[in-house]
Amino acid sequence: MEYEWKPDEQGLQQILQLLKESQSPDTTIQRTVQQKLEQLNQYPDFNNYLIFVLTKLKSEDEPTRSLSGLILKNNVKAHFQNFPNGVTDFIKSECLNNIGDSSPLIRATVGILITTIASKGELQNWPDLLPKLCSLLDSEDYNTCEGAFGALQKICEDSAEILDSDVLDRPLNIMIPKFLQFFKHSSPKIRSHAVACVNQFIISRTQALMLHIDSFIENLFALAGDEEPEVRKNVCRALVMLLEVRMDRLLPHMHNIVEYMLQRTQDQDENVALEACEFWLTLAEQPICKDVLVRHLPKLIPVLVNGMKYSDIDIILLKGDVEEDETIPDSEQDIRPRFHRSRTVAQQHDEDGIEEEDDDDDEIDDDDTISDWNLRKCSAAALDVLANVYRDELLPHILPLLKELLFHHEWVVKESGILVLGAIAEGCMQGMIPYLPELIPHLIQCLSDKKALVRSITCWTLSRYAHWVVSQPPDTYLKPLMTELLKRILDSNKRVQEAACSAFATLEEEACTELVPYLAYILDTLVFAFSKYQHKNLLILYDAIGTLADSVGHHLNKPEYIQMLMPPLIQKWNMLKDEDKDLFPLLECLSSVATALQSGFLPYCEPVYQRCVNLVQKTLAQAMLNNAQPDQYEAPDKDFMIVALDLLSGLAEGLGGNIEQLVARSNILTLMYQSDFMPILGTNLNPEFISVCNNATWAIGEISIQMGIEMQPYIPMVLHQLVEIINRPNTPKTLLENTAITIGRLGYVCPQEVAPMLQQFIRPWCTSLRNIRDNEEKDSAFRGICTMISVNPSGVIQDFIFFCDAVASWINPKDDLRDMFCKILHGFKNQVGDENWRRFSDQFPLPLKERLAAFYGV
Repeated sequence: MEYEWKPDEQGLQQILQLLKESQSPDTTIQRTVQQKLEQLNQYPDFNNYLIFVLTKLKSEDEPTRSLSGLILKNNVKAHFQNFPNGVTDFIKSECLNNIGDSSPLIRATVGILITTIASKGELQNWPDLLPKLCSLLDSEDYNTCEGAFGALQKICEDSAEILDSDVLDRPLNIMIPKFLQFFKHSSPKIRSHAVACVNQFIISRTQALMLHIDSFIENLFALAGDEEPEVRKNVCRALVMLLEVRMDRLLPHMHNIVEYMLQRTQDQDENVALEACEFWLTLAEQPICKDVLVRHLPKLIPVLVNGMKYSDIDIILLKGDVEEDETIPDSEQDIRPRFHRSRTVAQQHDEDGIEEEDDDDDEIDDDDTISDWNLRKCSAAALDVLANVYRDELLPHILPLLKELLFHHEWVVKESGILVLGAIAEGCMQGMIPYLPELIPHLIQCLSDKKALVRSITCWTLSRYAHWVVSQPPDTYLKPLMTELLKRILDSNKRVQEAACSAFATLEEEACTELVPYLAYILDTLVFAFSKYQHKNLLILYDAIGTLADSVGHHLNKPEYIQMLMPPLIQKWNMLKDEDKDLFPLLECLSSVATALQSGFLPYCEPVYQRCVNLVQKTLAQAMLNNAQPDQYEAPDKDFMIVALDLLSGLAEGLGGNIEQLVARSNILTLMYQSDFMPILGTNLNPEFISVCNNATWAIGEISIQMGIEMQPYIPMVLHQLVEIINRPNTPKTLLENTAITIGRLGYVCPQEVAPMLQQFIRPWCTSLRNIRDNEEKDSAFRGICTMISVNPSGVIQDFIFFCDAVASWINPKDDLRDMFCKILHGFKNQVGDENWRRFSDQFPLPLKERLAAFYGV
């Protein structure tokens, strides 16, 4: 079976030449190399040369050998099914024979190659892989043991699910006890691999691990003081995950674990500190948090607050010393879609130190993506959730610290104080009110601090108190705040522009028509920003303009305002091509503006309408081609169509009857039915993409009101996703509200289909709609919930207090809706009897009790 293959000397030299050239900094050379490598893939034994350079050509330098392995890895990813058998076998045996190479770089490369082959479905077709790697762990030779462990760790990360399935005859029953033995190994690197391997199986509650849970926890405790940071990091990560999965096992040791995590959150190694800091975030989501942590707050709060300072590295990365950068164009990778991956996901192979450049799935990290998750952000997030757990009881621990920080002479310290103040805003709002008359003016002053990073954080913190600012007489705080924020929108620093624009959008949402007297002044600033902003901030500016239109509504419809606002918007609109993703925020912005301007938008509606219809048409045409010939035509980006439909609905809402002649002159209605759009909207209910998800949710609700009972067939494809979104932690407020409204509307038109799920969404449904003003959408949603309650009354029993609270949030419901409320409240009261009702309503806060009595006589 041993496959004897010898390279041809000339071929080998040619490939080495290519590998050398591909390390050149010159991009044109790199491009030619890429093309040549692609051509070489046509030769069946090209991959033999690559593995040969990696494992046998010890005369070459390591970076070249490693590169050869990484190119092979990419070929495995792309073409593995076309490798001839002999080649596959040769690669596999070479990998296993060289996993113990004396060079850490080569070992890691071989490990990456092994896991790539394994994840190509080859764990089934490579039966001796796991037994062989496990037996190599017992090797006397350190390199072999470390190499095998490195490969196993990558396999555990990439193939955790299949390892725990019957497909492979449950290898974990052997592997996990084996890994646990290595927790006490003398080499820190190996201890670290061992913990990392086991960690992959915590969140999925893998049975093989649950059987050994006590021994696992005992072994973790033994490693608590390990001198190797990587080991401490993995211990912290394990404890954080166990908190979610096996709280029962940690509870007896909770006091010691908390003390330990306090130390680790101050670890000299920032990666360890960050892992430990996640502990507070996770613990805060557990019901026992309040009791467990209360005695530790005096120690914990200062530690978190201290972690909120920028580190020296942060300041360098953020170019904190560059005050003016507004004329520097943004680099394209600054403007990526913002994804927020869950942080418990297996961290990618970050400890190899191997840059895998040509991988499409390893994103380049910039400020706004996941790498931005650091100790400062984690500490701030932890303080935020703890403020929500302890409310004002947190303040005695925070206020003394705040006094010191907010007026500190070092800007880094002062900046962290402003961040603290913003982090506690939501949880401690009530207790902070007495201090705000003094603090808000101080913050407004900080908006003109000489450090850009102080100005930008101040924008954010002030936006967290916008609700209170707006509740005071406008001249006291709103006017000075607005004046200063508008100056910051025109700041000479891009980060400050961005923060100010976002903060202003929040202020607009809170202030609504309070802004009408200042409209000319506001528009002046926003329009001037158009000429000033670089690419990335323009996208945020669109949002601020759209939010302004939503907030002041028809007050925007004055000739002089239209004259200021529309020319720059239309100019951008004409510059952008149909394929440009920048159309999304611009279309969303125009949708709000069209709705607000109503008839004022008429002069602009024809070209805007036409282009939207074209976008829908292009998307559908592309989708049809792709369905017919998937290998010839790629699938369209459906977002273009969704955002265009959203703008069309904004036009329809703003123009009312005036839209009819536009519709009559176009084929939009045939397009709508041709696209069978429900499944498309269903697939876009992905809360990772907030705005698209929001649009899809909203559209489903609107369509259901139009379609009535004909919605029935579509309910199964959208309902469970909506219920999932409304129950997700940290879902943005607007998305929660939209989701609740749409669930209500679906229940209104198809109560029989939706009501059985009542119990799974009634509580978050009530809490997300209690805060919104009376309006048509809220009205249709509550009609739906009442109809569903009459179909499935038992679904609401457990959470009836939340329903009462939501009903009480109506200032003046329409008469027939009020009758529906009355009927449900009295029905519930009669069903439980007076005595039980009295006991039940005694739990109500007083204002709720009084309101229900006054409005509904219960």
